[in-house]
Order: sequence, then structure tokens, then C-alpha cells
Amino acid sequence: MVGTKVEEPTQMTSEATVVPPRLEVAEDRRGGDEDFDSLPSQISVRGLDFFYGKEQALFSNDIEIKQNRVTAVIGPSGCGKSTHIRTYNRIFNLYRDQRAKGEIMMDGENILSSQTDLLDLRRRVGMIFQKPSPFPMTVFDNVAYGLRQHYKLSRSELSDRVEHALKRSAIWDEVKNKLSEPGNALSGGQQQRLCIARAIAAEPEVLLMDEPCSAIDPVATAKIEELVLDLKSRYTIVLVTHNMQQAARVSDYTAFFFQGYIVEFGPTTQIFSNPAQKQTEEYITGRFG
Repeated sequence: MVGTKVEEPTQMTSEATVVPPRLEVAEDRRGGDEDFDSLPSQISVRGLDFFYGKEQALFSNDIEIKQNRVTAVIGPSGCGKSTHIRTYNRIFNLYRDQRAKGEIMMDGENILSSQTDLLDLRRRVGMIFQKPSPFPMTVFDNVAYGLRQHYKLSRSELSDRVEHALKRSAIWDEVKNKLSEPGNALSGGQQQRLCIARAIAAEPEVLLMDEPCSAIDPVATAKIEELVLDLKSRYTIVLVTHNMQQAARVSDYTAFFFQGYIVEFGPTTQIFSNPAQKQTEEYITGRFG
């Protein structure tokens, strides 16, 4: 299973003659050993175009996001990675003059339809941003925020759900005595895991992670990566990253974007060891980007 590019974008190469070695892909990545077509799709994207005013940013994007798998989205800055995943929860509707065309099928419905309940969609599709973004409230209230929006829970039920989310986000032991303290008083890595807890507390189906480790240190990054591998047993994860090593370590499938097109999509083992497109190879080996 290999995606092909819709149109030949402009080639970008450098004059560097030394090409770094191919990246090592974790041996337990399943994408290369699976029958892709037999796996259930969590999200099916068909003919997706996106516009910022009159400027088109995405062109005929087609991709299948498989259930309980990690799909990495890679590509140079400004290629449409973040724009693409932000259509999955329609966060672009918060801004003027942004629009999407095509189909994004989830649970049998096109979520781009005007009939879509956006509040419910954003419960089902949680999002973790590049910079940790705890709300200006306590650790407890950060995690409880979505629960209070979407569910009617007793105080004890709310406390149990908050604790469960913090445990699943591998941060409970670090904050269990700080629940009444401000969330933004935590370290950067802890804040990002708090944001993950906030997202998963509402029991989403999908977690979108837009460069979740770019603003935290290597130790915190390792914890987030371990968490991603653990969480995929319960959630479908789409991870935007500039870090090729990170994509190789944690993802099952990888999509390479360039100038708004999906140039290539396939198992991470294939993309990093035997890409079908020359542009993909030049990007992952560091010739541009």
C-alpha cells in the first residue's frame, strides 16, 4: 500500500553531496506487516482542498487514518501538515475566511457537513498543540474542564475521571498532591502531559498531536513518546512532527506532505527504508527541508 502524488510539485534539492544514513525504524512497528486494506479506518479523507481566503493550501488530499494506529505526518515547514490535521476537528471554523472542501468521513458521516455538531466533534477528536497550553486554572480543573462541558457527573465521579485521565497520561504520581495548584506552574513536559490528560478525559476517539515535543526537553520528549505508544491501544493518533527519528520510533504509518500535496503515504518501515518517490527520499535523508 503506497500513496502516490496527485501532481508533481516543484523539486527542491540542495547541493549537499553527503547524505545521512537512513533512519532506524523500531522493529515492532506493525505497518509493514499488516494488510492495510483490511484494517478499519477511523478517518477517511477524500479530495480535501483547503483555502485561507483565496489562497489554496491543500490540494486533493486523500488518506486513510487507521484505527488504533499512529500516523505520522512529516514534511518541510509550510507544507500543509498542521492545516491538514486541523480539518479533522474543524478548528479552522474559529477563524474567518478559512474553508475546506471535499470529504472527511468519520463514523459514516462527512464531518465537513454543515449538520455536524462541532462541540461533539471536538470531544471525539482531541488535540494537543505545539506549545503546552494549560488553562489558567488548577491542575484538577484543567482535566475536569471538558468533562463538565460534555457530561453531568457527581463530584465523586468527576474526581474518579480526573484521576483516571491523569494516570493514563503518566503524570498522576507527579501531580496527585498538586491538584489545587495552577496547571501553568508545572514544568513544560508536565504541562504537555496535563494537556493530554485534559484531552483524553472526555474519551475521544482520535488524538491529534501537532508537534507536541517541539517546546520541551529531551527527557520530557521521551516520556511523551512512551505515552503515545501506550495510548494507541485506546485511541487513534495522528502526529505532526519535524523530527524524523520521532516519526520512525513511534508511528505505524507515515504521510509525506509537500506544498499542500500528499506526495507519499505508506507503512513507516517502507517510507524510511524504501520510499517510492524521490522527493520523499530527499526529505528524509536531509537534502531539503
